Order: sequence, then C-alpha cells, then structure tokens
Amino acid sequence: MDRHAIEGALEALRQGRVPQLTVKDVPAFAQGLAHLDEAALAAVCASLDARDIPTFERALRAIDEKELAWLGFKVVYDPAAAQANADNAVTKPYGAVGSANGDHAVFFCSDAKEVVCGRDYAPRDLFQMKDATRGPSMHTEQFEGLTWAGAPLFTPVRVWLLGASDVACHAARYAREVGFEVIVVDDEPLFLSAERFPHARRELLGAAGFGDLSALEARCDDYVCVLTRGHMHDPEGCVWALRAGARYVGMMGCAGKNERVRELVRDAGVSQADWERVKRPIGLSFGAKTPAELGMAIVAELIDVRYRQRYSAEARARHDASLGRAPERQAAGE
Repeated sequence: MDRHAIEGALEALRQGRVPQLTVKDVPAFAQGLAHLDEAALAAVCASLDARDIPTFERALRAIDEKELAWLGFKVVYDPAAAQANADNAVTKPYGAVGSANGDHAVFFCSDAKEVVCGRDYAPRDLFQMKDATRGPSMHTEQFEGLTWAGAPLFTPVRVWLLGASDVACHAARYAREVGFEVIVVDDEPLFLSAERFPHARRELLGAAGFGDLSALEARCDDYVCVLTRGHMHDPEGCVWALRAGARYVGMMGCAGKNERVRELVRDAGVSQADWERVKRPIGLSFGAKTPAELGMAIVAELIDVRYRQRYSAEARARHDASLGRAPERQAAGE
C-alpha cells in the first residue's frame, strides 16, 4: 500500500469524509478470497471515522521509516457469529470472548507485533490481527462471522529474470504469488510474450540483444536470476548484475558451463571476489529437474534470501537452526 493512498485516507478522515480506498490500493480485496471483494472494502471504508486517524498516521510513519509493517482490515459479515466465537479443541485458548464487537475495523501491525487500532479488540481479534501480517490473509477460516486481510506497507523486492526461458515462466508466476515484483528481460518477442508472462513487467532488448542490458538499471537491493535461453547470454547477464551491485545474483547451469562463463565474466573486468557472489547453480537443492520444479527451487531460494535480508541476526540464527544448517552459512549475495 503506497504513501499516496494512506495520505488520501488521512485527509478524508480529518475532514470528516469517507476514505476512498480501492482494490488497487488493497489487492487482497481483488483476489477472490471469501468475503473479501470491492463491496467489502467499501463497507470497511464507510465505517471509519476520526478514531482511525492514529492508525493511518502510524502506517504513514512506517512507510517513511521503511518498517516491515502492514495495514490490516477486519471485515465482519455476520456480527452475531463474530462475537459468539468460542475456543475449539485445536487452537490456543483465547477465553470466553469472541470478537470484541461486530464492527469493521482497520488496524496497523508491525513485524515487531506493535498493534494500533482505533476500535476495541479482544484477544481472539489480536491473534487474527497478527496473522494478517502473513497476508494477504491467514487462518481466516478458524472463526465464523468475520475475516481478515493485510496490505504490506513496504516496497516488494524486485526480481529480474534475465531470459524468457521456460524455467523463467514458472519462476515469474511463483515469485509474483509470494510477493515479489517481477521483471523479465529477453531479446526475442515470441518468448517474451504476454501469454507466457501475463503478470510480469516485460523488457524487450534492442538490436544489440543482451548487449543492450546496460540500458536497464538495477538497484542494489534487487535480485537477479540469470536464466537466458540456452545459457547463451549468461556472461552478459552476470556482468550486468554484478556491476549493478545487485543483492542477489544466481545462475543456472552445470559446473563445466559455469567455468566457461567465469572466464568470460573475468575477461569483462569483473573481479574473482565479485564472481564468487554468483550463486551457482541457482535455487535450493531438492532434486528439481523439470522447468516447473526448477522455477519452484529458484523462488524458494529467493524467499530464503529475502527472509535473511529482513530479519535480525538472532532471528536468522533461529531460522538456520530450524533448517538444520550452520548459522555461518550465508545465502549468496548477502
């Protein structure tokens, strides 16, 4: 959710008007989730008033300070059922109180579990608020009468897929589904088609092909996956990504091919230290062979890198321990 939408909502509330948030602002309301649609978002907006100003102010500060935080939405479709919710045999006990009330609400929640909400909430509500940060919604089926959604207040990590290969097709779809912004680059329009990449930004290179990569600008916090068709342009892809200082660079291919790529990359003036930053072969190792499996392995690794990027050393040590690996082993590009 961007700054402009937050500022617009704040201005409306300060003037006593109804905020006009759209499904473009809050995509969870346009993803076919139960009880979450454009009408539900309009109903939540219509319920807001001056009590909700601190929530939006805190969200705006989170954007400015680049916090890992979310703006959440409580959507009530059956007020009586929402308030009558009771503990069950599986979930953690939350006491005799269901939802605190049958009202819609907007709330702020950070990854540090700071919650700001202008409406009363019960322990069971708080549980759902925290889960909405795993969004766009999580465990919303546990209690009747209401559902929850979240919109991230931080910029998604941008992933470049260099090469419109079959593996890239699957990687693009999986990466988008887990919250990455995807850009696919190729020099052949038949491969770089809307049919193959319906939800990614597509960059068609000019007459010089992958020699035109320098016309594109990567940020230092971007991830780059070198997946060129037939590996023919892997050297150009690696050189471009390393010169841009991309946080993560990964490349497909066997050891023999990758050694030849190393020689060509070094000949282009890239240092051995920079070359060692390239994760090769790209992706987590779990026996992936087909394009779909390889795309999944690549995105699984991107999720792991993103996790390490966002969390503290202590949290990352717990993460490593949960995966059975030594804490000193770092993901490529970190």
